[in-house]
Amino acid sequence: MARIAGVDLPSNKRIEIALTYIYGIGRSRSRTILKSSKIDLNRRVQDLKESEIGDLKAIIEQKYTIEGDLRSQVTMHIKRLMDIGCYRGIRHRRGLPVRGQNTKTNAKTRKKRKGGAAQKGVK
Repeated sequence: MARIAGVDLPSNKRIEIALTYIYGIGRSRSRTILKSSKIDLNRRVQDLKESEIGDLKAIIEQKYTIEGDLRSQVTMHIKRLMDIGCYRGIRHRRGLPVRGQNTKTNAKTRKKRKGGAAQKGVK
């Protein structure tokens, strides 16, 4: 089992799919990483050599923001929107859909109460 960026990649999957288990890497980014490291897309994770795994780690760490750094970056962007009080920030603050979706009949999961006193019936 290969471990890249603190994530255990499933050993029986193709490397193209396995890299998508890392937060911040999708299918297209996975393909570009594999092309730059000259690894076949159809190889399984269990068939990779240690040197190839090292190459993948080096490319991912040098070129891309992933996992914890990316999560904190996204959180900071949302906080910035809320602080400046723009429309998107207000929607985030109120827990409503941000991207213009209909809220009259849909958006039930986004509008649900989040834990705490409001859910327990305490005023």
